[in-house]
Amino acid sequence: MPNATVDDYIAGYPAQTQSRLRELRSIFLELLPDATEQIAYGVPTYKLSTGTVAHFGATRSHCALYGLVSDAEAGDLDGYSTSKGTVRFPLDQRVPAGLVRKLVSSRLAVHQAAQRDTSERRPNRARPEAATTIQ
Repeated sequence: MPNATVDDYIAGYPAQTQSRLRELRSIFLELLPDATEQIAYGVPTYKLSTGTVAHFGATRSHCALYGLVSDAEAGDLDGYSTSKGTVRFPLDQRVPAGLVRKLVSSRLAVHQAAQRDTSERRPNRARPEAATTIQ
């Protein structure tokens, strides 16, 4: 049966993994208080009105962030296993909170800029002084 909530997702893992997932969740909730928390693609997912911000998850050997790696600066991810869009953290070490905050904050800034761009767009309305009457 698929996990219905993030709590269900976390509860499905051993204690050590649960601890790492709670660390990640705490950071996400701190930085994304207005995000919707849900399970999407089988993992905890955080969405704003502008779209999905990021996901996190776990396997038997690591926990991971998905959708944030493109926001990393050169050298930020040294020492971590990465692949396209993913960074993995070993379960036997605390989550690198500073790095996670930096990655989530960077992605949040992208979404905030998109929100500003959307709200600044105005519908193309005819100005009254430019209107002409055909007789």
